[in-house]
Amino acid sequence: MTDPSLLSLAEAGRAIADRRLTTRALLEACLARIERLDPVLGAWVAVDPARARADADRADAEIAAGARRGPLHGIPYGLKDILRTAELPTRAASRVTLPDGPEATVHRRLRDAGAILLGKLNTYEFGTGTGAVYDDLPAPVARNPWNPERFTGGSSTGAGAAVAARMVPFALGTDTGGSVRLPAAACGLVGLKPTYGLVSRTGMLPNCPSQDHVGPLARTAADAALVLAAIAGHDPADPTSVGPGFAVPSHGPGGLGGVRVAVVRSFHDTDPVAAPATAEAFERTVAALSRLSATLVERRVAFGARDFRACGRIINASESFAIHRRWLDDPAIGTALRDKLEAATAGLRASDYVDALRRRRELLRSLARSLDGCGVLLRRHHGRRAAPGRRGWLPALHRRLGDDAVQPVRPAGALPARRPGRRRHAADRAVAASRGSALLVPGGVGALSRKSGYSTSCR
Repeated sequence: MTDPSLLSLAEAGRAIADRRLTTRALLEACLARIERLDPVLGAWVAVDPARARADADRADAEIAAGARRGPLHGIPYGLKDILRTAELPTRAASRVTLPDGPEATVHRRLRDAGAILLGKLNTYEFGTGTGAVYDDLPAPVARNPWNPERFTGGSSTGAGAAVAARMVPFALGTDTGGSVRLPAAACGLVGLKPTYGLVSRTGMLPNCPSQDHVGPLARTAADAALVLAAIAGHDPADPTSVGPGFAVPSHGPGGLGGVRVAVVRSFHDTDPVAAPATAEAFERTVAALSRLSATLVERRVAFGARDFRACGRIINASESFAIHRRWLDDPAIGTALRDKLEAATAGLRASDYVDALRRRRELLRSLARSLDGCGVLLRRHHGRRAAPGRRGWLPALHRRLGDDAVQPVRPAGALPARRPGRRRHAADRAVAASRGSALLVPGGVGALSRKSGYSTSCR
């Protein structure tokens, strides 16, 4: 059989179910890649091989006895280190002493589904940071498997690197302002930010509670759907949780006849032109949907991407300050978190926060109108800094923050010089060969749908 670590989640699950592959063999292949690649990529902050091997052997025995739990039974995975587990400590990439808390519901649900936790994945402090690189965290920043001199996107840095480098078939990250979707875009993966409330946040160390989400990073949309089905659903321990859960759509390999797709090429005239490679990838996607008989509908969104970013960052700074202000004067916190907290103290008013909450409702209504009559909205990721656009209602706080809620220590994408003696695995040839050239395109395509449209998005 092909190296098991190169199989997608769905492929590995079928091979295990058909007894063509053992869980232990898949786990050993993943551990071998971690041993070979992680000294360069830095995706993991903790790995527990002994416990994982015991879990794999238990899964093999259960499956052999006819007690297979489902498509995730025996599949290894990684967990972003701001999600608590009983098996491993949670540090949240911070040097501060963290209070005790409950185990993450999403991890418990994956364990109940038979998935095997391999370890905890690198991140930014409490998930603060997206496109900048910081050197003052407990662990060095994760590197992009396609080119270790490049960044993975954040803050689910280790999750992006681990899945792209085939160290695990999938990982769970968290997303407040792009922290699942940005690493997915930078690393050639599928990243899913579920509808608010669909997936429990119990056991997640918070960043911005009204915008925090837990979601999977995987190699395919089908893989992401399998993970979502396992972790979604009402959790009485999370007051924002709603039900029911999510069922994996059943559809054949046929076309997309009857599916209406809203195509948004730019959120607004003031948004920047896409990078050429990104624009080309987006147009290839649109052409492929057309060949599959989807109905394409050109749409525009009434507001610019900058409006969405600014609104989210004001809410983020306000709520993060309310949670983390106890550590503002603690020298142990890192630059990204300190910058955000200090920005919030520099003039953020209660009225700014209330205005941003009102604005968010208006922005969401505009997106809903763009989706009218369509199952999914397709947009391209411009892959660049947003140019200055309409400010209008925005308070002085965002003008001080500029395009980023935290100021980068160095330009996004650039990484510090490699330490002497560390061998470079330049983009791991096996990874590149297994993905093909299309996934080397930076940024790419984003799909947005209502909760009821997830089945369409997965297709």
